[in-house]
Amino acid sequence: LFCLYILCCFIASYCLELLFLCRRLGVELGKVQVYQEANRETRVQIEESVRSKDVFIIQTVSKDVNTTIMELLIMVYACRTSCARNIIGVIPYFPYSKQCKMRKRGSIVSKLLASMMCKAGLTHLITMDLHQKEIQGFFNIPVDNLRASPFLLQYIQEEIPDYRNAVIVAKSPASAKRAQSFAERLRLGIAVIHGEAQDAESDLVDGRHSPPTVKNSGAIHPSLEIPLLIPKEKPPITVVGDVGGRIAIIVDDIIDDVDSFLAAAETLKERGAYKIFVMATHGILSSDAPQLIEESAIDEVVVTNTIPHEIQKLQCPKIKTVDISMILSEAIRRIHNGESMSYLFRNIGMDD
Repeated sequence: LFCLYILCCFIASYCLELLFLCRRLGVELGKVQVYQEANRETRVQIEESVRSKDVFIIQTVSKDVNTTIMELLIMVYACRTSCARNIIGVIPYFPYSKQCKMRKRGSIVSKLLASMMCKAGLTHLITMDLHQKEIQGFFNIPVDNLRASPFLLQYIQEEIPDYRNAVIVAKSPASAKRAQSFAERLRLGIAVIHGEAQDAESDLVDGRHSPPTVKNSGAIHPSLEIPLLIPKEKPPITVVGDVGGRIAIIVDDIIDDVDSFLAAAETLKERGAYKIFVMATHGILSSDAPQLIEESAIDEVVVTNTIPHEIQKLQCPKIKTVDISMILSEAIRRIHNGESMSYLFRNIGMDD
C-alpha cells in the first residue's frame, strides 16, 4: 500500500479533482494538517504512520507562491523524519521555472529551488511541461516531465469545429518549436509573429551584457581592442505565414501576463483571422488577466488544470479547462509499482 497526501488546496473544486484522482488509484487522501500560526510560520502535522511507505505529495501553486514552497519543503522533511520509504513530489506547475537563466547580477532561482527540494528529502519529482526542459538537470533525483500536448490536441480535434481550416501560431520566434510540434501532429500550417515588443526572455537581460559596454580606458589595456556587439533593432511587426480567413490557434506553455497574447490577437485580426484560440498548459492568469481576455479579440482560452483557476473562469467565460489528472494518476501508479514510464512518453521527440 502507499499513502497519497495533499499539502494544500485553495479552491474547493480542485479538491474534487484530487478526489477523482484518488478514486482512479483506489486510495484515500492521507491525513495531514497544514496551517499557519499567528506569526505566519507554517506548521505541518502528519496524523498517521508513513513508515516504509511511498508518499506522494501533491502540491498546487497558489498566488502566495512562497508559502506554497515552504509548505512543500516542510511536508517533505516531515515525511523524511517519519521514515517514509520514498517521497515523490507531484508538482504539475513548477514555480520559478521562468527564472532558469542567469540575468545580469541575478540568480538562477530554479536551481536553488531544486537544491532545496532535494535537500529536504524528495526522492522523485513528477511535473508537467517545464518552461525549459533543461531544468531537469538542476535535480540530482529522477524527474518525469510529463506533457499536456496530447490533451490539448484532443481538445482541438473534438471541440473546435472546422479545425482543418486552422493555422497554428507562435506569438514569438521563441515559441516556434512548440507551434511546429502542434502543426505537424495536426497536419496544419504554421505562422510566426515576428517583431513584437521585447520580452524578459530575450538575451538582452542575461549575463552576456555584463559588464556594461561603455569603454573605460583606465580599465582596458590600450593594446586591446574588444569589438562591441552591434545593438539589435526591433523590426516592425510581421506575420510569417498566411492567416487570412483561417482559425488562428496560438500555443504556448504559460499564460500569465496576457499583454503579449492580446497584441498577437490584434495582429492576427488585422491579417484576416476570423477566430482566435489560445492554448496553454499552465493558466496562471494573474491580476486582471480574465477581464482583459473578456474584452479582447480572443474567442477562447484553453488551459489545463495544473493550477487552480476557478475564480478566473467565473470572471471570464472564455476560459476553458482541460483535465490532465488521468496522466498524473497513471504516473503515480507506475512509479509505485515500479513500471516503466516510457508509455507516457510515446511519440515525444527531443524537441517536444
